[in-house]
Amino acid sequence: MTTIDIALFQPDIPQNTGTILRMASCLALHVHIIEPCGFTLNDRTLRRAGMDYLERASFTKHISWNHFKDWQKESGRRLLLATTKASQSFYEITYKAGDIILFGRESAGVPDEVHDYVTERITIPMRAGERSLNLAISTAMITTEALRQVRSY
Repeated sequence: MTTIDIALFQPDIPQNTGTILRMASCLALHVHIIEPCGFTLNDRTLRRAGMDYLERASFTKHISWNHFKDWQKESGRRLLLATTKASQSFYEITYKAGDIILFGRESAGVPDEVHDYVTERITIPMRAGERSLNLAISTAMITTEALRQVRSY
């Protein structure tokens, strides 16, 4: 089984998605992109952000949240949501091989239905008054901690 997968819920910004796909390619991770996106996946900006890594990136497009949810249920894998609306730090959880870490839209996060569905909700602790970090940075931080725990190099 793969170590960790990344899932992006209806991403808005092609540069972030390209950066995440590039990171995933370098770290041999699979990315699930849950549509609709705020851009077309073959958008020139996405290609520029992902550079030549997009050709080597491993990703699956899911046509909707329900399509992804059906796939995830069938796979039996745990789904963790990275959100500013959680109290548990991403450092305080024990990650397992096969986990899928879900990240919401840059503009709106995820709807309540998704919050209610996931197995765990995690957050990046920040100074009071700050809203959130850039999606690509958040993805890199949380994914790195998950990989540190589940991979032995």
